[in-house]
Amino acid sequence: QVQLVESGGGSVQAGGSLRLSCAASGYTSSNYCIGWFRQAPGKEREGVATIDSDGSTSYADSVKGRFTISQDNRKNTLYLQMNSLKPEDTAMYYCAAAQVPWCMEVPGVAYWGQGTQVTVSS
Repeated sequence: QVQLVESGGGSVQAGGSLRLSCAASGYTSSNYCIGWFRQAPGKEREGVATIDSDGSTSYADSVKGRFTISQDNRKNTLYLQMNSLKPEDTAMYYCAAAQVPWCMEVPGVAYWGQGTQVTVSS
């Protein structure tokens, strides 16, 4: 049984930082990439950053240079360090496991976490 449990969301002013965490269990890393998606009010859910079993990372253009995805395999925990946050980063952030090679595509996601809210004020 795959479980993805996010934490670390909150409210921050523009320019600030947050770190999201995702405790992951129950999936085979060779078949999946794991990462973060987000959905803002009135917008479609989109891929933000993912990491595959080889450690290769992918980022949405809108977050490149500001967000960093990483994982601690000993703790089975995924992180998203978000710096220089902007109001347009406001969204519900979801941890997700997607089937390779559709790592950044919503249709490729097999498992979702419950989400954690990030709100950035100007």
